[in-house]
Amino acid sequence: MPAPTIFAMGGGGFLSEPSDAALERYILGLADKAEPRVCFLPTASGDPQEQVVRFHAAFDPLPCRAEALELFRLHGRDLDLREHLLAQDILYVGGGSLRNMLAIWREHELDRILPEAWGRGVVLCGLSAGSMCWFRHGLTKSGGTPEIVPGLGLIPASNSVHWSAEPDRRTAYEAAVADGLEPGWGVDDGAGLRFAGTELVEAVSARPHAAAYRVQRRDGAAGVAPVQTRYLGAADSDIKAPPPEITELREQRAARRGGRFWR
Repeated sequence: MPAPTIFAMGGGGFLSEPSDAALERYILGLADKAEPRVCFLPTASGDPQEQVVRFHAAFDPLPCRAEALELFRLHGRDLDLREHLLAQDILYVGGGSLRNMLAIWREHELDRILPEAWGRGVVLCGLSAGSMCWFRHGLTKSGGTPEIVPGLGLIPASNSVHWSAEPDRRTAYEAAVADGLEPGWGVDDGAGLRFAGTELVEAVSARPHAAAYRVQRRDGAAGVAPVQTRYLGAADSDIKAPPPEITELREQRAARRGGRFWR
């Protein structure tokens, strides 16, 4: 079995205007399935219907089976959360309040279920709070001012998001690393880091100037160095072609649904 995969994005994705469509296609390529099951967790923003609608608008035309799991609306549902989440191929976590999301996850035992899913080969991904949650620490603005809070700790490093878009967050993160926070990465909106196990494999971007940065303590200060970032280009240009048999299945599914198949 290949090493467990995490794809952590700084922000953007299908929630931005225009959307970072190449990231959605990149994410689907991380699952070795013709039609991967993709489950969206919008917990961090309180399960807003607008995010759910935009998720389906982005993923329904693609070769996958997309659904959202709304923890705020479980009343009356006979659903085994562990069984349901372990049956997915990709779990996509949205942005919002990192602190609030983790508190709700603990109540539903997702803080135990999600690491188990990762260990079983389910691809974990997300943006903003849905990125920082996989790390040992993230920098949240849930309380108004930037603050370091613990995440699930699957990746033994720290993470900060919206790197270029929110200078106050970036400054606070650099100060925390200079003060002894474990090294980590800052990531722009439209960019993401792919990990195999706990090792960084590559940084990719759906925007020409979006990138990722390595942040670590040097001589009592935070040293920031750009990470080589592969630009995905137009939505279809840099996606690795799936095997022919998978291509055929995806074309058939797209034809049935009247959607456009991507290569």
